[in-house]
Amino acid sequence: MKYQYLFLLIIGLYLSILIPTFASYEEPIYDHSAYTECKSVPEDALYNGGIMKDYWTNENGVIRSETNSYNFVLNNLSGDTIYSFSSWVRILDADSAVIKASLKTANGTVKCVGNVIARPGCWSFLKGGFVLDFPSSYALLYLQRSDGEKLNISISSVSLQPFTYQQWKKNQQDTIDKGRKCTAIIHISDVQGERVPGATIIVEQVSRDFPFGSAITKTVLGNPAYQTWFKERFNAAVFEDELKWYSTEPQQGEVNYTIPDQMLEFVRKNQIITRGHNIFWEDPRYIPSWVRNLTGPDLKSAVTSRIQSLMNKYKNEFIHWDVDNEMLHYDFYEQRLGTNTSLEFFQTAQQLDPLAKLFMNDYNVVETCYDMNSTVDAYISKLRDLKQGGIFMHGIGLEGHFTVPNPPLIRAVLDKLATLKLPIWLTEVDISKNLDKETQARYLEMVLREGFSHPGVNGIMLWTGLHSNGCYQMCLTDNTFHNLPAGDIVDNLLKEWQTGVVHGETDEHGSFSFSGFLGEYKINVKFGNRTVNSTFSLYRGDDTRHLNIQL
Repeated sequence: MKYQYLFLLIIGLYLSILIPTFASYEEPIYDHSAYTECKSVPEDALYNGGIMKDYWTNENGVIRSETNSYNFVLNNLSGDTIYSFSSWVRILDADSAVIKASLKTANGTVKCVGNVIARPGCWSFLKGGFVLDFPSSYALLYLQRSDGEKLNISISSVSLQPFTYQQWKKNQQDTIDKGRKCTAIIHISDVQGERVPGATIIVEQVSRDFPFGSAITKTVLGNPAYQTWFKERFNAAVFEDELKWYSTEPQQGEVNYTIPDQMLEFVRKNQIITRGHNIFWEDPRYIPSWVRNLTGPDLKSAVTSRIQSLMNKYKNEFIHWDVDNEMLHYDFYEQRLGTNTSLEFFQTAQQLDPLAKLFMNDYNVVETCYDMNSTVDAYISKLRDLKQGGIFMHGIGLEGHFTVPNPPLIRAVLDKLATLKLPIWLTEVDISKNLDKETQARYLEMVLREGFSHPGVNGIMLWTGLHSNGCYQMCLTDNTFHNLPAGDIVDNLLKEWQTGVVHGETDEHGSFSFSGFLGEYKINVKFGNRTVNSTFSLYRGDDTRHLNIQL
């Protein structure tokens, strides 16, 4: 009996050591949960609070603050780590306010973490994050009002979850495998319906389902090298400047669509889908000078003429229209024509081209959390305003002009926007020209991987239209179409995100299966002296695609 007890004691001690060891190898699965509605009761903390699960001063799990900021003291944060942060916030003042979260590390570096529009009487969800390349023995994660006023809030369900770079990338890959790929089972039989084991199969993807494209400029016209380079890579396009009002009507009454007509011929010929960018632009710097000088009825007449001319000319040509560009930052037309002007633009566009998808399009929504004009909540609020006016928006346009990307912030913003169940497009992705080309390429890869792996993103457009003197911020090639580092990244990712040629043989049941990226495929089947060629598609929503081919 004594020996049995000793044996059990040793086993117990062994397991008490072993179980925590196994637990430490458990990989966290990223939680895409997000909320855009203000709730009477906060949800539970994501990841059970992560490394902040015990960071509470009362049994109700609510912190109250009446100072200029509330600080969470964090010790010994790991380097080479991505941190996902979330919290519920309720403002105790009479009015709503933007609450921003920031991180200050031991060396004095301040990082933007996230923001939320907090409201009185209910709880709002803040989600964001930060990346630490180097360890920090001490850090402050603090919440402040964006206007610098006294902070008077309640905070609940705070969470900070670390991910290694490898864990973050694995979560990306898992999401890609689940959302961008599909399993196909190919069944081969003879004319009598008998299964044919041992048949040789070759499968090749011929087109991608996911729209991945770039801006083009008028320099593509009459330039076979540019055209070949573009069509070999991209299945989507947008005209960088050629549809904008200052391009089509630089002088009042002198409307000229010759250039966009010719560019449309190129994309049509190569079966490239194209976004319409843009009908109006609220930024006064990009409004024709003659329009800026108009007022009252003259301005109203000019904008009516513009939208009717453009939409009638190009009805059914473009898959999307950016109707009123950058309306979170500027309001040129609303200041002069009234607060419902943007709504009227969308209503008119909807009437004139009912099959086109209407988009909002703005910057600094995913790029940073320091721009209070374009917080994710401000974007959502504008969408809801338009919906109340009778406009059902078809898509969410996020420009994506980055300097230093913040991957957990990008993912958190996409999570919140994805709750609206609208297609999300990254519409103008580039990296600042103030960075060297190698850094541009590295940061571009971060952004593209975040976009492609997020289940809410339906398309990605690069803002890399090539001019004779270069590009807006970032080029993929030089003027002789030799890749720059960013171009190599794009080519490598396009190859990674396309199914290579698949060779196989049917099993004893006459079947062959493979997992492939969504899109169009061609297949060749051989058995003895019999050969069959066919085509098939893999599309989102297919759990498993069954294809029957008869030899």
